[in-house]
Amino acid sequence: MNSKKIILGTILSLAMLTSCSKDDNENSFVSDAKVNATIDGINEDVFKIIDDQFNEQANPVGSGKSTEVANPYLPSCATVNTIVTGSTWTRTVVFDNCTLQNGNVLDGTIIISGSTNFDTSSQTISYTFENFHHNNILIEGNRTVLRTIQSTEALSTPHPVANMDIDMTATFLNGNVYHRVGNRIREMIEGYQTIHVWIDNVFLVTGNWTTTFPQGTRTTTITTPLRVEMTCPHIVSGVLSIVRNDNTATLDFGNGECDNEATFTSNGNTVTIILGN
Repeated sequence: MNSKKIILGTILSLAMLTSCSKDDNENSFVSDAKVNATIDGINEDVFKIIDDQFNEQANPVGSGKSTEVANPYLPSCATVNTIVTGSTWTRTVVFDNCTLQNGNVLDGTIIISGSTNFDTSSQTISYTFENFHHNNILIEGNRTVLRTIQSTEALSTPHPVANMDIDMTATFLNGNVYHRVGNRIREMIEGYQTIHVWIDNVFLVTGNWTTTFPQGTRTTTITTPLRVEMTCPHIVSGVLSIVRNDNTATLDFGNGECDNEATFTSNGNTVTIILGN
């Protein structure tokens, strides 16, 4: 009888340990998704700055290429120094604890450069960081963006399409280091006719990438294009698939409403994640 009690107690203990382990694993996966979403937000802000600076260089105010009233994307506390050497332009953007329209705070420098020949069908834009922080997260790396004007399945009218090559390292305040490689393709499906007005821009984003966490790698694929509207500080719709240790989860950004929530689903369990600062 005592033997039966011992066996029953062991089974119950193992069941409790398995349950706790499963809960811990789910909570860990949710935490990973939040980190992924934070780095995604950093990528979005970096690209917006790169795209804005390219447009300012290619279509300067007063050039006659556009008639709308300029509406600068960068906050007034950001300073831009432009140098043209031969056939290359370089814009050095310096942030001094500057707050973007979406509330994110930037500090440090982004250096952006490209060709002065804006009549070609494609443009390669390079970017790098110097002591650059996004909400106190240190961002390091240097890569390129291939920008073209083309028709796609999303929009038959020729429009800007940017393929952003990603190779960046993010160091969080707690000391955790995350390295991300991959690509992110952004199509500007609205607002490209008004060059100097950023608020009417709408993007569809696709792509995939791998992020190395302190505990291992996580692979992310956009399965439903992300919709980014400049009138909203958050992604308004779209779905990500995230794979960790052969487990697959989804992160759903909603049905188009402007809010700071996303739905995370793993193993049939669904929780709401709050995005942003």
